[in-house]
Amino acid sequence: MNREFWHGKRVFLTGHTGFKGSWLTVWLRSMGAEVTGYSLAPPTDPSLFVEARVEDGIRSIEGDVRDAAQLAGTMAESGAEIVLHLAAQSLVRRGYAEPLETYTTNVAGTASVLDAVRSSDQVRVVVSCTSDKCYENREWDRGYREDDRLGGKDPYSNSKACAELVTDAFRRSYFASGEVAVASVRSGNVIGGGDWATDRLLPDLIGGLLRGEPVAIRSPEAVRPWQHVLDPLHGYLTLAERLWDDGAVFAEAWNFGPEESDARPVRWIADRIVEMWGGDAAWRLDDEVHPPEATYLRLDCGKAKERLGWRPLVTLDGALAWLVAWYREQHAGADARRLTESRIAEYETLASRPAPASSTS
Repeated sequence: MNREFWHGKRVFLTGHTGFKGSWLTVWLRSMGAEVTGYSLAPPTDPSLFVEARVEDGIRSIEGDVRDAAQLAGTMAESGAEIVLHLAAQSLVRRGYAEPLETYTTNVAGTASVLDAVRSSDQVRVVVSCTSDKCYENREWDRGYREDDRLGGKDPYSNSKACAELVTDAFRRSYFASGEVAVASVRSGNVIGGGDWATDRLLPDLIGGLLRGEPVAIRSPEAVRPWQHVLDPLHGYLTLAERLWDDGAVFAEAWNFGPEESDARPVRWIADRIVEMWGGDAAWRLDDEVHPPEATYLRLDCGKAKERLGWRPLVTLDGALAWLVAWYREQHAGADARRLTESRIAEYETLASRPAPASSTS
């Protein structure tokens, strides 16, 4: 990734009030990008968006990606050159409870973004974020590759597969000339400081530890591609640069996940966090009945490594250490914006090293 590339670039970012979107906004601003954020209000209270004053220095618009007219008008006014689409309903279990909202947000919302791009005469690059869960999960012990079958047995996962199909249809129907380069990106379970979402392993664990309560953990043997939030964001930004320079070559789907050795079961994560936290920290098994979720899921990121020169830089153990430190310091009164910016700077130092992999531990 080239910091100078982003200086002065006009970026339209959907979902900027969410966890991943907030980290991305802070990073873009640190590089001098002109950011217009378009999103609903922050989804949690507290939120990284508020705690880290993410709104400072950007144009922040409260809006729904399903409102096609407002979205298109805002994008046109922004003069956006690069669109990063992160807005989504992002929880599996909420998808079971609210399937219509999940489908309309993730599928119709993606179509609205791409249709707004279609009417723009300035956008050159689009990166649309879906999920590792867009694949038809067959509980394979190998990582899923970009050309594997899309699917999804639950509304959330299925909606992400549908969003991939919508993106591909728009790319083939309206952007085949290459004047606008459109790519989709799929990443794993992102973790990092500032995530207060409900029904997610790490925020639930940290919240319980801060309260001094053992957290109930469901599906302790489920394996997920855990990764620090900056690793996939680094992939998105690197891809956007390649799309800008040579869109016809890179306008397709991409995986950005951790090394295979960092695809760990929930039990391992919970035990490691408890160990890092120390004291009387503990977790317990949640034996209630829950909607079904995939047991085993990995991504094969060989394509991104070979063709983009991207690689995951933070080991899982390092990511957990960063996460624990962020929450401890923020809980003790440290400024969330400073913590986030310093972690980004530390990550950029890792990215500048030529080694094939790096550890923060």
